[in-house]
Amino acid sequence: MAEQAEGSAARVALITGGARRVGAGIVRRLHAAGWRIVLHYRASSADADALAAELNAQRADSVITVQLDLLDTARLPELVAAAIAHFGRLDALINNASTFYATPIGQFSETAWDELLGSNLKAPLFLAQAAAPELTKTHGCIISIADIHTERPYPQYMLYTAAKAGLVAMTRGLARELAPTVRVNAVAPGSNIWPEHGKAFDATEQQRILDTIPLQRIGAPDDLAQAIEFLLNAPYLTGVVLPVDGGRSVVL
Repeated sequence: MAEQAEGSAARVALITGGARRVGAGIVRRLHAAGWRIVLHYRASSADADALAAELNAQRADSVITVQLDLLDTARLPELVAAAIAHFGRLDALINNASTFYATPIGQFSETAWDELLGSNLKAPLFLAQAAAPELTKTHGCIISIADIHTERPYPQYMLYTAAKAGLVAMTRGLARELAPTVRVNAVAPGSNIWPEHGKAFDATEQQRILDTIPLQRIGAPDDLAQAIEFLLNAPYLTGVVLPVDGGRSVVL
């Protein structure tokens, strides 16, 4: 991929779930590297607006926000259209938005299936389909956030695990389907910011997980953001699922 251009040719990234937590870390990192950002959010309007205002104060008209429920599949092309309407191009799709909660066997429902498979697999795939024509024009790329637990399932998270496993398959399939003009990769975190919800991650479980990480800390948003930036600028990498887990997958 060509080096970052200046002015009107600066590259444009669409980042889903970019208002908070890991998503905000990705937005900040890419913006600092000169990218222009389409910051998608679902409900975190105040956070999205504050982050956009902060970054636009640093570089005028470099970030726009777009609200959309990713489960509304028919409207996903609107995110791509917003990038083209405002910036005139799209160079990267970062599938960051995710839903995560426990679904023990015998207790999960079709609603949970729709939410977890919808946010973690269906939306990324249909959004990739919508973005592919524009990414082909710019020789762009797609990067999704998978999970190391697709190969080492975490107990009681069956639907989330199935969704992320599908996302890995999607990454490899699209890497083949969209080659050679669009590269498709993923990053696979272990623990990167503790979940806001879920009884599985109480203080005892957090310590147990921390004890299994060779680098002796959980990840930070910028750890994932740095890996994503690397993949954006690695022109001979496609179909890669890069663990960003402090070495945890080595010992599990």
